[in-house]
Amino acid sequence: MIEIPAAVRDGEPTVWRNPVRRPAPEVLAASPLHWDDVEQAIARWRRFAPLLAILFPELRATGGHIDSPLLPADAEFAHAVLGGPGRVGIKADHDLPVTGCIKARGGVYEVLWYAEQVARQAGLREDHAVLAGPAWRDLFATHTVVVGSTGNLGYSVGVMARALGFAAEVHMSSDAKAWKKDRLRRIGVEVVEHAGDYTAAVASARTSAEQRPRCHFVDDESSVHLFLGYATAALDLHRQLDAAHLRVDAAHPLIVYLPCGVGGAPGGLTFGLKHVFGDAVRCVFVEPVDAPCMLVQLSSGESRAVSVYDVGLTNRTIQDGLAVASASLFAAGMVRHLIEGIVTVSDAQALEWVKRTWEDAGLRVEPSAAAAMAAVIPWCEANREFDRASATHLLWTTGGGLLPDEVFLPLIGG
Repeated sequence: MIEIPAAVRDGEPTVWRNPVRRPAPEVLAASPLHWDDVEQAIARWRRFAPLLAILFPELRATGGHIDSPLLPADAEFAHAVLGGPGRVGIKADHDLPVTGCIKARGGVYEVLWYAEQVARQAGLREDHAVLAGPAWRDLFATHTVVVGSTGNLGYSVGVMARALGFAAEVHMSSDAKAWKKDRLRRIGVEVVEHAGDYTAAVASARTSAEQRPRCHFVDDESSVHLFLGYATAALDLHRQLDAAHLRVDAAHPLIVYLPCGVGGAPGGLTFGLKHVFGDAVRCVFVEPVDAPCMLVQLSSGESRAVSVYDVGLTNRTIQDGLAVASASLFAAGMVRHLIEGIVTVSDAQALEWVKRTWEDAGLRVEPSAAAAMAAVIPWCEANREFDRASATHLLWTTGGGLLPDEVFLPLIGG
């Protein structure tokens, strides 16, 4: 019998506190990945920055650096999120340049990693900005990038691949929204639709990639490159907190609320944040009540894959970016002893915060991102031993900036 909370099996909102969390230095010292790996990823981002500034006009002001602002919530919105006084910040990846979602950090990075491998094998010795030239585009056009996705990762991989000239094939699960498929097709991506869930789409993408030459499969379930792309965001956040004169230490912890699907994005962020802030940062994952794949995996204590279907849940949720039945075993292993816990939220809670975040903060977020707001009060209520007012509560919004009006307005009752 899998030992998970009864409320989780019943599809009710709940808070799971991680019983096996250990001190960050101890866990990171035993990790298969290290800070050197993150630094190498940062160096790759820097090598590609001049090229990104050429390919995407919106990045010219930052010299090709992809990042989002750290927004301070005003007192009224912060009070609503916390249920009392305190400090709330929003890491606005819902409006991240190029893709309008957090997957730009991982999906774009992995395509750049692959482009670098192809280009170096072909003799690249110059500034990476030359890769915008026609000869390199012709070379990349003989290669294909394949990925399985519920939507946002597929778009991030697709837009970067097509910008460089790669062919791109995105396998989309039944949870993927029509508008996300349409925007991929508009940039020349081949979209393969599946009646099955995310896991089925990834399996089909993997099979497709294996059957063709000069092809790279972006494996959302186990990619180290995706993971490290996300991890680099920790340094950006550190600089922003310093600029805002916000202290992060044992007396003033940073509590980060991270929406979680398969686990690569919140896992990579947790890995980076723990390296930068140690145990002064507390990472809390947030999942839908009907698709809490990471909670089911971690609380089961199993090293084999455990699905939400195994405990009677449906994996059906309006939080489409989080509609994943089985967590990444790689990500689960990396965060098992690092995260504080997991909060599950209902679709009704997520939708309420889509509306409140728009009306009170003027931010357009999708339900998957609004789940972070819904998790704060339950987490604080379950952890009364700390003073919520002494912490900085950081909501990492993951997507929504590119939601078209015809999709967004019905979410807020418009």
